Amino acid sequence: MPRNYLAFDIEIAKDFPDIADWRRHRPLGITCAATLAADEPQARLWHGLDPGGGPADRMSRDEAAGLVEHLEAMVKKGYTIATWNGLGFDFEVLAEESGRTGACKRLARGHVDMMFHVFCALGFPVGLDAAARGMRIPGKPEGMSGVLAPQMWAQGKRREVLDYVAGDVRTTLELARAGDLTRTFHWITRRGQTKHLALPHGWLDVPSALKLPEPDTSWMRQPTTRRQFTRWVDS
Repeated sequence: MPRNYLAFDIEIAKDFPDIADWRRHRPLGITCAATLAADEPQARLWHGLDPGGGPADRMSRDEAAGLVEHLEAMVKKGYTIATWNGLGFDFEVLAEESGRTGACKRLARGHVDMMFHVFCALGFPVGLDAAARGMRIPGKPEGMSGVLAPQMWAQGKRREVLDYVAGDVRTTLELARAGDLTRTFHWITRRGQTKHLALPHGWLDVPSALKLPEPDTSWMRQPTTRRQFTRWVDS
């Protein structure tokens, strides 16, 4: 039976240069988020409200908790949450911003993080846009990235950021469905080559991805470990 996916993504408020070491800059704040179920025509957007009724600078704790409650409710209805790096980023940030740490840990452990599956199989991560191009799915608008989103939100370009997170969540959903359907993942390397990874059972949830054999990373100077993604859910 094909899984009924619910894609999920957030955008952060804090702007800083070294995204690879983002935990040193927390709390990051959440400007907005998006969810999209496989049977929904368009993404549902989440953000705070300012006194004038427009998008606020960032989501409050209660507003972030409302997003967690929505994700929990959708899981209870039978949806499988799908993210691209949700284990190592989105859910950890959401846990801190919402105060719903236990719920976010449960959601993170049980969902399908496609990037984490790829990382467990290959030993290195792949970006969402490289994945989208490899799978021939529309990806990020040219010149746009998650690094720019906090700057644009602070500059008042909030409609553009909301459109961006809606696009990312649609790409995430399409990648989840395509991988399960074709049983293969393709991506484009930095050198422009197309590579592929077999998905004999479709995308794996976090516990199943952790059972994959450790790949050989001896060729890397400082390989990332699985523990760097999972440490917060195990603490």
